[in-house]
Amino acid sequence: MSQLVGILVRRIGISVVVLIGVSMLIFAIARIIPGDPARIALGPNATAEQIAKLRGEMHLDENIVIQYGFFIKDLVSGDLGTSLYTNRPVTLDIAQFLPATLELVFLAGVIMVGLGLPLGILAARFRNKWPDHLVRALALLTVSAPSFVWAVILMLLCAYYLPLFPIAGRLSDIYEIERVTGFLTIDTLIAGNVAAFLDVWHHLILPAVALALSGIGQAARLTRANMVETYEKPYIEMAQAYGFFPHRIARIYAFKPSLIPSLTIIGLDFAAMLGNAFLVEAVFAWPGLSRYGVNVILRKDLNAIMGTVLIIALTFLIVNIIVDLLIAVLNPRIRHSTRVQS
Repeated sequence: MSQLVGILVRRIGISVVVLIGVSMLIFAIARIIPGDPARIALGPNATAEQIAKLRGEMHLDENIVIQYGFFIKDLVSGDLGTSLYTNRPVTLDIAQFLPATLELVFLAGVIMVGLGLPLGILAARFRNKWPDHLVRALALLTVSAPSFVWAVILMLLCAYYLPLFPIAGRLSDIYEIERVTGFLTIDTLIAGNVAAFLDVWHHLILPAVALALSGIGQAARLTRANMVETYEKPYIEMAQAYGFFPHRIARIYAFKPSLIPSLTIIGLDFAAMLGNAFLVEAVFAWPGLSRYGVNVILRKDLNAIMGTVLIIALTFLIVNIIVDLLIAVLNPRIRHSTRVQS
């Protein structure tokens, strides 16, 4: 346990440094992009006095180092400023839009792992046979097309030609649910409205599947490749010689060692979904943070850009920390090497 705590402390320290670096980089890039944020926010009919006043309020007349100092000062106090896109505090915008994206990404991640890993195991167990060829073909097909293409295809098949799922939003208009947490799967349960809870899942499935499809193929391919390599190990041959059942060898002796290298890529794919979800959210009119982030970038909303990027970066780092801890749990050699270095 102490070894895991040491790994956690080190990863948190590295993540803080990375987060500071990301904030500095994005802060600089957002101000290099052509266009005056104050003029964009106020529109073409704004007077020079109004633009100058807003630029002063946003500290745009100061040099970039002083601007970053004001940003850090406000960030420490929990203030991300006001969005020029919504005219609300950025923290309120994030609190409104982030839960929708997290629900979508979490379900997509569950689908990716729940289908990708078993398909990879199946392909490795029956390697060079028809299940292997089928899984490899499906994996190549899903990886080849981006998520928004699958979103359009699924919308046409499952919402237009076969009206099985809704095509937009998170909840039907007939339901009025008090937003307590922002997560509708939780808020509907808090309200005790089972019909609304099922309706939320009805809206959630199609975009989550569209977002997960490319990840399913990636997870299946990685798992298969690592397990095929593991099957060549001497201890697998020994287990086969002892007459162990093939499914036991695949599930216990081949899958766990193969999961360690796959877990890193799967974790990165899961974290990347948060940033890549904007096209799926646009197709399904999903009111999430990724879609909000694209809108504020197009309007050069500096405060909202910084808030959105920092939240995505923070989520990415948290997922990486969790993956590192899982790998340390699965692989005792990593814990041992960490203890030796200490």
